[in-house]
Amino acid sequence: MPSPELVWIIDDDQSIRWVLDKALAQADLHTCVFDSAEAALAKLAKAPPSVILTDIRMPGMDGLGLLAQVRQTCPQVPVIIMTAHSDLDSAIQSYQGGAFEYLPKPFDVDEAVALVRRALAHAREARAALDNQSATAPADIQTDGLIGEAPAMQEVFRTIGRLSQSHITVLINGASGTGKELVAQALHRHSPRRAAPFIALNMAAIPRDLIESELFGHERGAFTGATAQRQGRFEQAQGGTLFLDEIGDMPLEAQTRLLRVLSEGSFHRVGGHTAIRADVRIIAATHQNLEMLVRQGRFREDLFYRLNVIRIQLPTLSERREDIPRLAAFFLQQSARELGMAPRTLSPQVQQHLAQWDWPGNVRQLENVCRWITVMAASREVHLSDLPLDVQQAPKAAAEGLPGNADNAGTAPITWEHALGQWASNALRQGQGDLLQQALPAFERIMITTALRHTAGGRRDAAQLLGWGRNTLTRKIKELGLEAAAASEHDGDSDNHSDDEDS
Repeated sequence: MPSPELVWIIDDDQSIRWVLDKALAQADLHTCVFDSAEAALAKLAKAPPSVILTDIRMPGMDGLGLLAQVRQTCPQVPVIIMTAHSDLDSAIQSYQGGAFEYLPKPFDVDEAVALVRRALAHAREARAALDNQSATAPADIQTDGLIGEAPAMQEVFRTIGRLSQSHITVLINGASGTGKELVAQALHRHSPRRAAPFIALNMAAIPRDLIESELFGHERGAFTGATAQRQGRFEQAQGGTLFLDEIGDMPLEAQTRLLRVLSEGSFHRVGGHTAIRADVRIIAATHQNLEMLVRQGRFREDLFYRLNVIRIQLPTLSERREDIPRLAAFFLQQSARELGMAPRTLSPQVQQHLAQWDWPGNVRQLENVCRWITVMAASREVHLSDLPLDVQQAPKAAAEGLPGNADNAGTAPITWEHALGQWASNALRQGQGDLLQQALPAFERIMITTALRHTAGGRRDAAQLLGWGRNTLTRKIKELGLEAAAASEHDGDSDNHSDDEDS
C-alpha cells in the first residue's frame, strides 16, 4: 500500500528539490526527494508513494522513461511531469505516456502545491487509473509551427494532450492568423483517428448554394450540372476528422442540416434517399463571437451547444510576444528549405524589433514576413533595413524594456504598462528576483531625465511635472547618480532656492 500522503520529488536540480520540499512541507505534506530516476525506481516496488513529481530531462533515465516504469509497476500512482522545455512535444509525450499533469518551469509554487493536492485527491478517491493505452510516446512528433512557451500556448498544449485519446467535439476560437487549423491538425494527429483522413472545409470560401453539396455530396441529376455522383466532405472524412473552419459564416439552412447530422449520426446526399452513417469527429473554428451571433439570431443556439463541448481559445501573437523570436527562427528555416535558399538569421536588433511589433495579422503575418525576408534580405544576417517597409516602422508596443525611454516620451500609457508587464514576465521566467529593486530605480531615472529634458534642465518645473517637491527631486538625482545628466541640461533654477518639500 502506498505511504499515506507521501510525495516523491525527483529532479537533478538541487534548488528545485529544495523549493518543492519546503513548499510541500509547509502545506503539511510528507515528501521524499531523489536526484535521479534510478534512485527512485530502486525504492518504488518496496514502498510506492501517493504522488510523484519528476523532471522530464535528467542524466541517465529521463522523466518519460520513469513514467513508463511507474505505469507498469504502480499504475495507480499519479505522476506529474515537470519540464523547463515547454513545447508541444513535451506536453503530448507526457499525456500520452499517462502523466496526471504537465507542469512547465518556472512554475508558481502555490500552483505546484495545488496540483499535488489534486493528484493526492485523485489517488485517494481512486476514480480511475490514468489512460494506459499508450505506455510510450512517439519518438518524433513534429510541431509543424505550433510553437509556444507563453502561458496561453501552454494551456493549448495541455488541452491537446488531455484530448489525445478522445473523440469529443472541439470548438476553436481565435483571431485570423492565430493557427486554428494547426491546432485542429494537432488534435487529429494525436487522436485515435490519426490513421483516417483529416478533411478541412472553410465555410466562408464556399458559395451559399453549394455548401450542402460540399458537406454531404450529391447524386447524379440532383441539380443542374450534377452530371455524376459526388462524395461530400463527411464521406471523405469517414472514420477521421472533419474540420469546419469559420463556422460562424455557415448559412442558417446549412446549420439546420448539420445539427440534424450531429443529432442523428447519419445524413443523405443531396438528391439521395439512402442514409449514410457519419463516423466523423467534428472540430469547428471561428474568429467570431458565436454567443453574440446566437443573440442576433444568426447562429442556431442548439447547434452552438452541440459544437461548444470543449473550447480552445488561441491567443493573438501580441499576447505571446515571448514566442516571436522562436517562431521567426522556425519560419525562416522552413522558408529556406521550401525555397532552396540559405537560411537567414536575425540580428539581435531585429529580434527585439519584431518582438515589439504589433502583428495585426498574427502568426500568419509573421510567417509571410519570414518568407519575404528569405527572398529579399541582402545578406545572411537580417538587419532592420532588410525588413518590409511597413514592418520597419516603429512598433506600437514595447516588449522587452522597462516603461518607455526618454526618446519615446508621449507614447500611450498602455504601451509602457504592457512593456513593464512583459519585462517582469520575462525576468521571472529567467529565474530573476528582486524585480522591484531593479524596476523602481530604472523607472525613476527615466521619469527624471525625461522631465528635465522637457523643462530644459529646470528642476523646479521638472519637480512640479513629476508631482514632487524640488528637494525630493534633488535628493533623487543624488541617490540615482544622475548629477552628470542633470548638469548637462541648463538648470534655470538656483540649487539654493528653497521650495517647500512635498508632503
